[in-house]
Amino acid sequence: MPPESGHTPRGGSVSQQPKKDTALRSDAQRNRERILRVATVELTLRADAPLSAIAKKAGVGQGTFYRNFPHREALVLEVYRYEMQQVADAACELLETRPPERALREWMDRLARFAMTKAGLADAIRLVTSAPGGPARPGPTPVMEAAGTLLRACQDAGAIRPGVTPDDFFLAIAGLWQIDPHEDWEPRAGRLLDFVMDGLRVGAPGG
Repeated sequence: MPPESGHTPRGGSVSQQPKKDTALRSDAQRNRERILRVATVELTLRADAPLSAIAKKAGVGQGTFYRNFPHREALVLEVYRYEMQQVADAACELLETRPPERALREWMDRLARFAMTKAGLADAIRLVTSAPGGPARPGPTPVMEAAGTLLRACQDAGAIRPGVTPDDFFLAIAGLWQIDPHEDWEPRAGRLLDFVMDGLRVGAPGG
């Protein structure tokens, strides 16, 4: 006979099951994030890093690995999206703790670090998207949106000239992708980004 409405069966199974499900979901999420962190490092070092080696270094079994990422294309594209999202999320984090102009400049440094240190990851992306019938390369939407958020905050504060769009911004910093990541790239990138900031300040209402 089923329990009456509003009563919990003996043993507390109704209250325990949601906790168990939550714990399983948390474990699965941790496994997925660990795989992504390891894959980011391995694919940056070697574009064709074996999936078995990534699973081993992440400390997960083959079954867990392939449940999350059934093939190389799925893993590489998710790593790319994951890394891009980390860069994008940094924009709001910086705005919470720094004035808009400083937040924008520090975010530009993070973007440069991503571009330079993840050159191998870019090679991995090209490998999986250049094959006939392969998946399309993901667009930079989160990073473009993050740039827009920072630019608007700077414009509202009168720190940069009005009317600068994310497209304008990425055209201005396009020189980053001409710098050799295997050389001493930080001084060159910093100098370029300082030039860009100087240009953004020209015509600023608060200048």
